[in-house]
Amino acid sequence: MGVDHIVVCGPVSWNTLVYLDQLPEPRPHVTFALEDFQTVGGTSAGKALHLAGLGRTVACQTLLGDDDASGRVRSALESAGIRVTAPVVPGAGERHLNLMTRAGERVSVYLSVPAFSEPDVAQFAAMSRGAAALVMDLSETSRALLPTAIAAGVPIWTDVHDYDGQSEFHEPFIRAADYIFMNADGMSDPSAFMRARVEAGATAVVCTLGADGAMAFDAEGQHRVAAVPVEVRDTNGAGDAFFAGFLDATLSGASRATALTAAAAQATIALGTKHLHPSLDALLP
Repeated sequence: MGVDHIVVCGPVSWNTLVYLDQLPEPRPHVTFALEDFQTVGGTSAGKALHLAGLGRTVACQTLLGDDDASGRVRSALESAGIRVTAPVVPGAGERHLNLMTRAGERVSVYLSVPAFSEPDVAQFAAMSRGAAALVMDLSETSRALLPTAIAAGVPIWTDVHDYDGQSEFHEPFIRAADYIFMNADGMSDPSAFMRARVEAGATAVVCTLGADGAMAFDAEGQHRVAAVPVEVRDTNGAGDAFFAGFLDATLSGASRATALTAAAAQATIALGTKHLHPSLDALLP
């Protein structure tokens, strides 16, 4: 792939989004949808689409099924200029049903998950050579490839989402990463964890705070950025867009404060479209 490309490793999915007045209560009842549509989902798809939209050369290492939905995901990503490398396993790929409200509340139901297939380590090692960054999203595929990612000597970026400080699955990602992203949903005060990871050797730890913006810790201390006001169409993928904006700015030599500002601006691009990125508007209904 040449040099200075970005490898994003992790899950992609085909999602059905259903908008409701409010999330269902846990009792038998009938409700009516405000809107429903299908689109590409998955945290790695979101990051890859936004990085490609920023002009980066991107490869996505993932896992797909042999169903039509997986074919639609691959086609959409490749049409956006992303190189997709994925074992194809029999059966359905990853599919979600997301119940949404206009306020951004979400219940995500996993409809199917593809059976795990051992990734091609040699192929991933070849993809990693000359890369500017390796994004290792939470997945069994990424977990299996972490030793190869570490051996590549390329900065590792990870997104632990709503990590609660205890999950064993997250630990190898946290230990391996130079840059750690998270949100504040799993911890009442993530600051202590963020400082501890910087003291342990992480270059930076970034936590998104929804409408309150985001904060980052690095060797110089804490940095903050406010959220950018925007008319919200759909909240899915906003965190992945933020991640991509920060990564792109950092690779361009931006300061931490400037990278946070770029990330907050990039998040508005995801918030303003019903898809993960506007590049999908012409590809999907």
